[in-house]
Amino acid sequence: MATPLASSQYLSLFLTTNHYRSKQPFPPSLPNGVQNIRNHYRHNLQKSFAPIRVFKPDTRFLPMDSQESCTTRIISAKSIGSDGPVASSSTPSQSVFGILHLLVSLGIILATDKLLKKAFVAAAIKFPSALFGMFCIFSVLIILDSTIPAAATSLMNFFQPALLFIQRWLPLFYVPSLVVLPLSVKDIPAASGAKICFIIAGGWFASLCVAGFTAIAVRKIVKTEMTGAEPMEKPSPFSSIEIWSWSGIFLLSFIAALFYPTSLGTTARTCLPFLLSSTVLGYMVGSGLPSSVKNVFHPIICCTLSAELAALAFGYLSKSGLDPVLGYYLTKASSNPGAGDVLMGFLGSVILSFAFSMFKQRRLVKRHAAEIFTSVIVSTIFSLYSTALVGRLVGLEPTLTVSILPRCITVALALSIVSLFEGANSSLTAAVVVVTGLIGANFVQTTLDKLKFQDPIARGIATASSAHGLGTAALSAKEPEALPFCAIAYALTGIFGSLICSVPAVRQSLIAIVG
Repeated sequence: MATPLASSQYLSLFLTTNHYRSKQPFPPSLPNGVQNIRNHYRHNLQKSFAPIRVFKPDTRFLPMDSQESCTTRIISAKSIGSDGPVASSSTPSQSVFGILHLLVSLGIILATDKLLKKAFVAAAIKFPSALFGMFCIFSVLIILDSTIPAAATSLMNFFQPALLFIQRWLPLFYVPSLVVLPLSVKDIPAASGAKICFIIAGGWFASLCVAGFTAIAVRKIVKTEMTGAEPMEKPSPFSSIEIWSWSGIFLLSFIAALFYPTSLGTTARTCLPFLLSSTVLGYMVGSGLPSSVKNVFHPIICCTLSAELAALAFGYLSKSGLDPVLGYYLTKASSNPGAGDVLMGFLGSVILSFAFSMFKQRRLVKRHAAEIFTSVIVSTIFSLYSTALVGRLVGLEPTLTVSILPRCITVALALSIVSLFEGANSSLTAAVVVVTGLIGANFVQTTLDKLKFQDPIARGIATASSAHGLGTAALSAKEPEALPFCAIAYALTGIFGSLICSVPAVRQSLIAIVG
């Protein structure tokens, strides 16, 4: 049974939480004891909870997690004031079952992606196999939801661990293209590199403006009121055990590869464990940096530097040099994979996961279909054709211009798109896409504020349509109300871009503009 002091703590925390969220003054009539406790919890809450975006009175938006957050904090207060022991969150058997559940669900998604790729290659079909699989999964979920809703819910719950795994490690799957960037740009003239940088930066800003202003214009026409979205679960942060485990793997495998360079059959396979662990460690460390640091030093940059330093150290100690080690990092050979090949092997599963995220937000998509689809279609067409046109105007080589056409589309689908064009540099494509995302991640919120985009729909769509997954992650971390629209636009931009580039007439028109 709770003591009187615990009851006061409960009351104070409840008042503090709600007044903290609404930013209203506290009643002056509280007793002195409760006032002191209130001040104590206010101090702790300001450290523990991120600020909530406050909208103007005319904003028609219901925060998607208000009830859930309030309930969670009340339960936490009860736990603080309770005299009873705190129950363990999980037992060893539950942990083992959770790991098995993750392995099975993730294994099914990866196996589906591999089987579809083999089938499409055997049938000489150029359409992205993962995109076809995504449409199939989404159709199955919609049919089940219409006929047997419980089955659709069970299917979603079964794959939830795999979806959280993909969400947790998503930025890591983009890294290989940045790690091997020195090899990708080695043969590109400096003048061409400067032109590409100009197109990336200017194109990002232009695409953001087009998507944002289109969304605002459609919003004014349809005047659809905003409602609460389905809550989106966030993956857990990295633990110290994970960091130490990967550190141990790195040290042991680095030393083993140094003294026994072909112990696993080939040098690429032998270097795989330490190159992979150095990449993972860089991402973990980068993710744990303060927000102010991550604004200028993104976890992906930290991750890339970590892998580069490991490759540089191995190349120096083994006297092989940096370039061969980077070649081992991404071999693009299924029979002799490197660390980068393992990470990029998850890109297809990212596309398949879009089916589940779109199904979860299907009601939101249906309600705001006009704003979402119009903005995505207009911004995608603009991004593709403006890139082709500007590339020709600035005199960029046609093969390089074609390689950077899908600059605003997520890596997995961007690589599928450039594979439809002859002579494209897929490594350059991946690097340009990631750099575009990094620009968006660092500058999107400030730019949106300067452009006075206040509507969460416009902010979310503009971000995802211009900076795909990395921009989405950066904005949603500070503005959770924009996350559903980011996630939807992020998926649909890649889907629509792949669909229109699969049309021969569209490809021919782009090639004609490129010259």
